[in-house]
Amino acid sequence: MKIDPLQAKIAQRLRDYLHNRQTEMTNLLAQLVLAESPSVVAESQHQVLSLLQTELEQRNYRVKRIPGQKTGGQLFAVPGDRTKNQSIQMLLGHCDTVWPLNTLKKMPLRQKQGKMYGPGIYDMKAGLVQVIFALEALRALEIQPEIAPVIFINSDEEIGSNESKVHIQRLAKVADRVFVMEPSLGPSGKLKTQRKGLGEFTVHVIGKAAHAGLEPEKGASAILELSFAIQQLFALNDPERGITVNVGNIDGGIRPNVIAPSSKAVVDVRVLHREDADRIDAKIRSLQPSTPGTKIIVEGGFDRPPLEKTPGNQQLWQRAQKAASELGIEIDEATAGGGSDGNFTSLYAPTLDGLGAVGDAAHAPGEFVYLDLMVERSALLSRLLLESAIKNIG
Repeated sequence: MKIDPLQAKIAQRLRDYLHNRQTEMTNLLAQLVLAESPSVVAESQHQVLSLLQTELEQRNYRVKRIPGQKTGGQLFAVPGDRTKNQSIQMLLGHCDTVWPLNTLKKMPLRQKQGKMYGPGIYDMKAGLVQVIFALEALRALEIQPEIAPVIFINSDEEIGSNESKVHIQRLAKVADRVFVMEPSLGPSGKLKTQRKGLGEFTVHVIGKAAHAGLEPEKGASAILELSFAIQQLFALNDPERGITVNVGNIDGGIRPNVIAPSSKAVVDVRVLHREDADRIDAKIRSLQPSTPGTKIIVEGGFDRPPLEKTPGNQQLWQRAQKAASELGIEIDEATAGGGSDGNFTSLYAPTLDGLGAVGDAAHAPGEFVYLDLMVERSALLSRLLLESAIKNIG
């Protein structure tokens, strides 16, 4: 890959600046991790959002807090010197975590052998730190992006982004591109150029109760019918197409001596392609009972579309490879089985995901990040923010 000497010089200047700011990056990361912020405790988001607001305002950003109805709300920030009608590029992340309050007591913030451990550090508070310092580096070196970087941070990503999705989609529709600061994939730090779409369905079966010993013929077993439906659901799996259908929870019946009048199964579905989402959705909704006297009702659906390898997304990935070469680092791409808010933005704007921290053990004990790699990933982001328009390429 041909490297422009001038661009490579700029990239190295950014990296050198950020290397000298590594201690400050680490300190801010520690503050964010100590501000525990579980998705399901709305009031817990105030401290972490206030910290982020202060840091952004110190770097000449105008910050707006968007109140939540049932969540801790969102944060939206734009450069203080953005010119009228200047195009935008979106930096997207979340401040909520899956960890309950007081997790720090059993999983304390600690630093060892170049790693920092703590709840939510990898997914994804380190990514938020990288955003702040990438913007700082550009401002400190007086390098002005052609396209204004705007920031959106939500507090409900880990629970589906139900309140923030409308804001994310609205911004994506007018953005030239979107950089998602979710953690990279695994300790090798792969960027996510494809994500599966996620669906959750509940299959209800309505039967008819009867005494299991005296007159079972008067009943219609919802559990028996559910067993047939479950087999049909598992038959939808197609590993070659990246389709997974899993019945992860079942429930039903009243007691052993009663023919079950009701039952249900909760189904997790993941697909790589939008056409597969439509097809699987239709198949699940078309389930028909084979047990006389029973009825099937299907609820739910896909709440995150797949993040696919669109032409725009691939162009953005190629630009990331070029920027990495200028910095003298290697990056690779991967497909993630889980979803993010990038699944939403990819429908409207070129999207590159997994630009956040390099580490491991998201949502698990031992969650950590590599502190030195935060510098190079922040440098990669700052260099990408200097790219010209991409929206209509490819």
